[in-house]
Order: sequence, then C-alpha cells, then structure tokens
Amino acid sequence: MFDLLITGGRVVDGSGCPWFHGDVGVRGDRIAALGRLSHAEAALRIDAGGCVVAPGFIDAHVHGDLMLLADPHHEPAIRQGVTTYILGQDGVAMAPASSTTLAYMRRYTAGFSGNPELDERWSSVAEYLACFDKRCALNVAYLIPNGNVRMEVMGLADRPSLPSEREAMGRLVRAGMEQGAVGLSSGLDYIPSRYADTDELISLCKHLAPYDGVYVTHMCRYDPEGVLDSMDEVFRIGREAGVPVHISHFNSRAGLVLPKIDAGRADGIDVTYDLYCYLAGSTILGMVALPPEIQEGGVSTTLARLRDPAIRRQLRDWFAKPRVPLETIRLAYVAAGASWQRFEGWTLQAAAREARTDVGEFVCELLIAAKMIVGCIVPHANRGQKDVEGLMRHPAMMAGSDGIFVGGFPHPRGCGCFARYLGHHVREARTWTLEEAVQRMAFRAARRFGLKDRGLIREGMAADIVVFDPATIADQSTYEDGRQLAVGMHHVVVNGQLVLHAGKRTGALPGRALRRR
Repeated sequence: MFDLLITGGRVVDGSGCPWFHGDVGVRGDRIAALGRLSHAEAALRIDAGGCVVAPGFIDAHVHGDLMLLADPHHEPAIRQGVTTYILGQDGVAMAPASSTTLAYMRRYTAGFSGNPELDERWSSVAEYLACFDKRCALNVAYLIPNGNVRMEVMGLADRPSLPSEREAMGRLVRAGMEQGAVGLSSGLDYIPSRYADTDELISLCKHLAPYDGVYVTHMCRYDPEGVLDSMDEVFRIGREAGVPVHISHFNSRAGLVLPKIDAGRADGIDVTYDLYCYLAGSTILGMVALPPEIQEGGVSTTLARLRDPAIRRQLRDWFAKPRVPLETIRLAYVAAGASWQRFEGWTLQAAAREARTDVGEFVCELLIAAKMIVGCIVPHANRGQKDVEGLMRHPAMMAGSDGIFVGGFPHPRGCGCFARYLGHHVREARTWTLEEAVQRMAFRAARRFGLKDRGLIREGMAADIVVFDPATIADQSTYEDGRQLAVGMHHVVVNGQLVLHAGKRTGALPGRALRRR
C-alpha cells in the first residue's frame, strides 16, 4: 500500500542513464518502490502516461533567502520543478547575523533579495534554517556567507584581518557547519565580502574540511583580462584549505576558461561551477555603477558621499569610463516613489534622457532616491551563445538560476531558467539530452552540496519528484515580463507531498531545511 503511486511515465532517474518505463511508489516522505507497480494499492494514483518522471530539481545558486519566506508557495520554483534551493550565496546573506549585521544585510542586498516584512526572527544559522521547516513548498540548504562572519567580527572594516579575528570568524564558521550549513560562500564584488584576502578565505575554508563542506565563490573578476587570475585564487583556496571549490554563475568565454578548469581538475582540484542560460546578469546597481571606494562603509556613508557636490564632480571621470557600459543597463527594481519606480524596465540611457540629464547624474539621483535599493539587469560583454552552450556541456557544470524575485521587471531567469533548459536547450537547441539535463539539474547539485538522499529516483531516497510533459515544458518569462511562470510541469512532489497537482498549486508546505549530515 502506497501513499502515492505514479504510473506509466518515462523515468529519467537523475543518474544520466537512459530513461526507462517504470512506476514510482511513495510511502511517507520516501520513495518506497520502483518498477512495475500498476497493480499495487495506493491512496492516490497519478497517471504519468506521455510524461517524464524525474527527481526534483536543485537550484545551485538562487536569491530566495527572504522571498521564499515571504512567498512560501513560491510558484516560480515549483512551476519549473525546482524542489530545493541552495541559499546563502555571494557572501552576503542572512545568518549568522546580530541585529546590526542583519539590518545591514537586509538593506544592502534588498536590490536582489528584497526586504519584506516577516514574522520570523533569527540570528544563528540554526534559527534561520528552522524558519523553513514545514513553512514553505520547497527545501533549502544553506551556505555560510563570509561577509556575515566578517561583519560579526570586524564590522565593515576595509583591511586585512588579524590572526585573532580570523580565529573568531573560524568559530562562527564551525558553529554554522555544526548547525547544518553545507559550505561557505564569498561574493568578492560585495561589501564586506570583498575585503577578505586570499589568506583569510583559506583560513575560513580550513574550518569546512572536517565537515565535508564546499567553498562557493562569486569571484572578483569574470572578464577575459582577470578571470584566469580569479580562478588561480579559487584553486589555491581549494588546494591549501583541502576543500572542494565551486564557481558561481560562471559567466565567461568557454574557450578561455574550460582549459583552465580541466587543468585544475587534472592537478587534483575538485572544482565545479553553476550557470544560467542567459546573456545578461542581474545585481544591485550600486555594485556595478559606482567605484568601490564610494561604497566603503556601507549604505549610509555611500549615500552621504553621493550627496556631496565635490564627490559628484569627481565621479564624472568614473562615469566617463565605467566598469560596464551604463547605457545598456536595464532597471529591474526601484524601491522609491512612483516618479522613480516608473523607470523599472527602462534602460539607464532611456531613463536619463527622459529625466533630461546624463546617465551618471541620473544614477546618483536614483540611488539617493531609492536609498541604494535598486536592482538592474546587465548584458554580458564576456560571452555569447556559443560560450553558454560550451560551458553547459562541460562535465563540471550544474544548473543554477541566480534567480531574483523582486521588482516589476526582474530578470527572466528566476521564473524561467530550469524550464528553458528543458524546453529550449533539450527540445530545440539539443544542447543536452534529456538525461543529461536531469542529471545536471538534480543529481550534480545534490552531490556537490552533500544532499545524499536527493537528486535521484531510487528506493529509499527522499520523495522529491516531478512529472512534466517533455513536448510542452517551456519558459515564458522575458526581459519585458520576467514574472511569467513556466508551463508544462504537471505534478511536483516535495518530501512525499504534492505541492503541484494536475497543474494546480495544492497549498501544501512540506519543505524543510536540509541540514548537513
């Protein structure tokens, strides 16, 4: 007797092996049987004829740290079959965090994480993870952000850490791992994560090794001139700390970086990466539009500098040769009044023209009006479609959306990335086979982050299961409307409970924090 029986589908089990016809029996929160089970009794039966049955997908890089709590049913994920998020990305997230650190992180990251009103309260990793248990539709695993532990010990100081400070940070990392985290993240473009030097990161990562944790990094540079040096730093951290390393949203030129990945792995570096299948990224406007020294000290000091006429005059030279071409940046989220919010969806060039000012002046006034809470979409200058496909085909790659769920015009990857993999890249472009897609979207992230009972359709594994139509699954979100939900996903099971049934959300909230074992 099964609680749930899924019959008649093509099972793509996540291993990379060819699909097979089979039935899946679920009892409680586990897969209880796999085979020819059509005559077995079940409380609920699902006919998966014509559909694919696969393990729930795992998003290796996503910014749902707060929005999943604010929107626990979270259809952007379940409509694509994503059943687990890896949170705590880019070195700036939500725990561990004293009240001061949490207030800063919520404000600083609001352009991509949002800053919703929540009933939940936390300070430790354990308390944060507990917020998700049976309170959302999907699972989460968590990376300790290096910026948080640095701020807890050093505030926003822009200097190398002292040995005593590194030891204090190390104690926070060990505590976070004991409380269930799966690794450590860094975001070497973000404050204060960016202030950590290589030796500090090695010191912190050494505390991961006894727990089989992984170091995950938003590197300081992805451009062709700097990416190889950034990769050298990642490899050194992995080698000297004795931990596996993982590169976030690996946006670069395939022909340049893949030989380096191969060389690193041949030299014994356990390096992998995630990737979203789009030719633009998304982040906070201040990070890409302002020089680092203007941002020192956090949000309040940055705003004070932007209001200073003398500093504004100095910024003219920066805006003449910015880090990225400002004119091409599109505004995704503006947390200001209607007169400013109306520019969501506009390029900076068009918005500045409408405001009758130059782009640099517009950026400063916009950031002041929104108190720095501005999200944006930035076209990649580093790669084209062939680079995306080359990076997707490498065996070290796994799927990650880098999804952002705030603003009127968010990047389409949050609602569309995993469906785009299955629709465009499997069915149309044939970048992957269906079996390769499921393996990269489920099992590889499960293995990388130590989620030992996820990512495969096997007896005894957790019952995270998706059923979709391979002929119709597709992304619908665009840069003009990034909130359009994916289509073609029929059923989604999380921990044995249906959160999507016959294309309709059920209201069940069986998600849980997947703590390190």
